[in-house]
Amino acid sequence: MSTTTQPSTDTATTRRRPGLKARHLHFIALGSAIGTGLFYGSAGAIQAAGPSVLLVYLLGGAVVYFMLRALGEMAVRMPISGSFAEYTRRFLGPWAGYITGWMFAFEMLIVCLADLTAIAIYMRFWFPDTSQWIWVALTLLIVGAANLASVRWFGELEFVFTIVKVAAVIAMILGGSAILVFGLGEAGGGNPLANLTADGGFFPHGAGGMISAFILVLFAFGGTEIIGVAGTEAEDPSTAIPKAVNTVPVRILLFYVLAIGVILLINPWREITGEQSPFVQIFDTLGVNWAAALLNIVVITAALSAINADLFGAGRVVSGMARQRLAPHAFSRTIKGVPVVTTVAMLGVLIVGVVLNAALPEAVFTIVASLATFATIFVWLMILLAQVASRRGMGREERAALEFPVPLWPYGQFFAIAFIAFTFGIMVWQPAYHTALLVGLGFLAVMSLLYVAVIRPRAEKR
Repeated sequence: MSTTTQPSTDTATTRRRPGLKARHLHFIALGSAIGTGLFYGSAGAIQAAGPSVLLVYLLGGAVVYFMLRALGEMAVRMPISGSFAEYTRRFLGPWAGYITGWMFAFEMLIVCLADLTAIAIYMRFWFPDTSQWIWVALTLLIVGAANLASVRWFGELEFVFTIVKVAAVIAMILGGSAILVFGLGEAGGGNPLANLTADGGFFPHGAGGMISAFILVLFAFGGTEIIGVAGTEAEDPSTAIPKAVNTVPVRILLFYVLAIGVILLINPWREITGEQSPFVQIFDTLGVNWAAALLNIVVITAALSAINADLFGAGRVVSGMARQRLAPHAFSRTIKGVPVVTTVAMLGVLIVGVVLNAALPEAVFTIVASLATFATIFVWLMILLAQVASRRGMGREERAALEFPVPLWPYGQFFAIAFIAFTFGIMVWQPAYHTALLVGLGFLAVMSLLYVAVIRPRAEKR
């Protein structure tokens, strides 16, 4: 644990040349939790829990906040390459850092595969006769070029993508509010609160239904941990990271709780079937006939944004691991701060994966979502445990000197850890998630065997 008392030395030697301004980090933080999980996945969560899904979003948001505060505390203290993979290595041991980094890369690639295939499907709306591989190739060229060009170019592209997504959500909230306040459309008039208690009440499927929505809700929040990775590329991490993390509660309340709340006030929850996005239903109520085309643009932008950010985060983490000999050394090679070899390798994997994904039936998206959730909450758990371990390695003076300490210590951290453990229990309990659970555990076992057979012996020889 001697490394815990010398963050400044490592920071100076391992931190990258900064390329992101504060506005970039704010929009990466803002856009990281706004994706297909919100625009389409919210319908499945509503069907599972009914109006009580609002409580699930609040609980999940609290877990995300405490996780990000844990990551923020460590990132401000040690803004180093590798982010949480390096923190878990330092405070939990070499295997923990190794498996956390690879699980995060696994998570990012899975989500990228789903989003790539989704973009190709969405483009059929306008170009039904164009081959699907053309849109996949074009998407990879766009995000690949943005990630390979420079950190600043990545930030600019993500900035534009997020503006589109945020504008769409705000337009939906304003449109829904107009329906409720001015009685527009068929949903206007009457008592809007009635939809929260009618047809089975606030908990129409009981506690079990509410619990069933946890997986889909946490999938929607997946990727928020990229704030810690992007923060180390910021020009002033000690200022940019706290500002970005502290906006999390407002973002969750606005873009999830308020948006879903407006949807539930306007439409009875049983009518939100998933056959169309809940957002489309809002625009339909307003009489916007081109709502499907509008949402198609937004969803494509959201998917592009997710792929762009996921490649960025996974590339930085794997590159940082390569410097610690936890990944092939070639992955550590950078050009102007960009991990070129790592990014190119991941783009290659995505090309193969898209072919496999396109050959599977539509049910693969449910499997992908639950598998991504498994990887996501595993990474969150390791971040939380690393922060708890880092605190135990500090003296009283070091704790008092922390620039961005987690709030409600240690109760908030223990709540988040317990919630994640409970979510793993849900995956064991419900058969629908057994396939994802087995695949996730299989990946964990294979990578652990590689660590024992290859990585650890190599480290012991040094």
